[in-house]
Amino acid sequence: MIRAVIVDDEELARGLVHEFLRDEDDIEILCDCGNGFEAVKAISERKPDLVFLDVQMPKLDGFEVLELIETPVEVIFVTAYDQFAMKAFDAAAIDYLLKPFSLERFRVALDRARRRLGEKNQAPVNAVELKVASRKPDEFIQRIVVKDGSRVHVIPIEKLDYAEVQDDYVGLRSAGRTYLKQQSMASLEASLDPGRFLRIHRAYLVNIEKITKIDQDMAGARVAVLADGSEVPVSRSGYARFRELVGG
Repeated sequence: MIRAVIVDDEELARGLVHEFLRDEDDIEILCDCGNGFEAVKAISERKPDLVFLDVQMPKLDGFEVLELIETPVEVIFVTAYDQFAMKAFDAAAIDYLLKPFSLERFRVALDRARRRLGEKNQAPVNAVELKVASRKPDEFIQRIVVKDGSRVHVIPIEKLDYAEVQDDYVGLRSAGRTYLKQQSMASLEASLDPGRFLRIHRAYLVNIEKITKIDQDMAGARVAVLADGSEVPVSRSGYARFRELVGG
């Protein structure tokens, strides 16, 4: 049996998936989830094989749900995204259902999921990279989600002071705390508005609205002093980018 979870904030959409699965004898529906927080909890606890996952949801979207779960799972995205975003799904070899979808298209996606579940070496879904790839060039993220044990933290972009490279993670500094997230600095930088966040050093990405001044330390190296008093190193090229951005 394939154990499945249905995630969609629209009750009618969840009902349609139920209806389409009614005659599929090898599918066991574990539960429905009406929002992303319910989905993270259900997937983490019940460990399904397959998730029908809506992309566009309030609170947490489908990409953010996948960022927060640690259980490998096969995903069929259910989305109203435009054709630009579909290229990202195709490139990632993940199937998707573009709303509204027919029973025939649903069965094609389900058969693909069955084949993937039968493979011994399934490639994990890289939700972070997929989210970056699926956005339009002029769209940037407005929040970052981080899981800390059983807790989920949502950091609004305006409250992010800076990000720091920490091995395979980025350290996200916000309101006096640092949160670790497994993501590359390059993908984080690509998802943020370049007019608001600046790579001021190879290891630091800074919210320029938080910079109060650029100083020099005792050794003569430049440092950015932030509103909370913390200091971030500034490279020569980073300083040049800063002056260009602020017009100084």
